[in-house]
Amino acid sequence: MDNMPEENQITLHDQITEAARDAIAQALERHRKLGESIAVWQDGKVVVLSSDQIPLPHETPSSSASYTPQEPGMDSTV
Repeated sequence: MDNMPEENQITLHDQITEAARDAIAQALERHRKLGESIAVWQDGKVVVLSSDQIPLPHETPSSSASYTPQEPGMDSTV
């Protein structure tokens, strides 16, 4: 990617980020529909959320106390 123009690198980065977010949203929805739990990293420990605790895609972090998705590299990640 070193010889790719910077604006193309940013666009590619945005596309990859969007695809990753879409894939995560699909996986969470699948777990919700199938009644499967998920494990997340929260406050320095692993927390298991039952399917009914998985936040809906339209919920904001403030409306879902059990799970707060954040960007990679932050304290709490999926």
